[in-house]
Amino acid sequence: MGSKQLNSADLVAPLLAGDKRALARAITLIENDDPAGWELVREVFPKTGSASVVGFTGPPGVGKSTLIGALTAELRRSDHQVAVLSIDPSSPFTQGALLGDRIRLTEHFLDDGVFIRSMASRGALGGLAEASLQAALLMDASGKDDVLVETVGVGQGEIDVVDHADTIVLVLMPGSGDSIQALKAGVMEIPDIIVINKSDHPMTDTMIREIRGVLSLGPSVSWKIPILRTEAARGEGVAELAAAIAEHRAHIEAEGTLAERRARNLRNEVLELAISRVRRGLEATVAEDPEISALLDRVVSREIDPASAAEELLALREENG
Repeated sequence: MGSKQLNSADLVAPLLAGDKRALARAITLIENDDPAGWELVREVFPKTGSASVVGFTGPPGVGKSTLIGALTAELRRSDHQVAVLSIDPSSPFTQGALLGDRIRLTEHFLDDGVFIRSMASRGALGGLAEASLQAALLMDASGKDDVLVETVGVGQGEIDVVDHADTIVLVLMPGSGDSIQALKAGVMEIPDIIVINKSDHPMTDTMIREIRGVLSLGPSVSWKIPILRTEAARGEGVAELAAAIAEHRAHIEAEGTLAERRARNLRNEVLELAISRVRRGLEATVAEDPEISALLDRVVSREIDPASAAEELLALREENG
């Protein structure tokens, strides 16, 4: 149902009461950049901040979906309300991300205590990050205890979303040497928890030693990053992962860094949204304004350098309001 028939106010009460259908419709509004969706986020934002947000990142194929499915089952045993947000920028389909590759999550689809949503980029990574962050807020507002955010890709746009989590879990598998190199080079942010999935592989011990070596080069911090072994397909090590996530959460609450982390993330989110909207506005202006089009042509013909052109572009935009 479109926003013409649906006032965002109609969704507020059922969303806050945990109604899955209201949550699904609210996220669709956000995905479609419908003003009713943004109005809804405005209404429910004061009710957010209670959920534990856990971001899962790591190379494709390491079994993140399987691990999240097993963790969801573990959290449900403790009667937690769980939401899973799977971000797939690689999906070529325009009507949302593929759910077919979430086979391990399908067992939870009929569980009222679990809400699962996949989001595809539809070709705009900035828009994906923007919509995903709002979707996570809506999940939080709907009373979920845990919001699990999975990134399928490895590009910067998805990583930004994971950076907004309270706890970041890096999932690796034995033999993924590129990941160790990325950690060493500082390309990959140091996570709060590292999981070696498919750990019955003979290379597991070597990989753990290498990771410990990388971590030992980093700054001394109060949280000792655990390196856990899991066999997610069999549910092994998943209870230990749930315990490590809870322990990390307790640790950052106790030392005050949870509040600091969330404050930093919310400030960054405001800046990201502003930058994304300014960029979209500029792109629309470029397409419509012959003066700006002429300015860009001057760059192409080497009459003016890009930085000077950017200054002129911003000045023109200010003049035109």
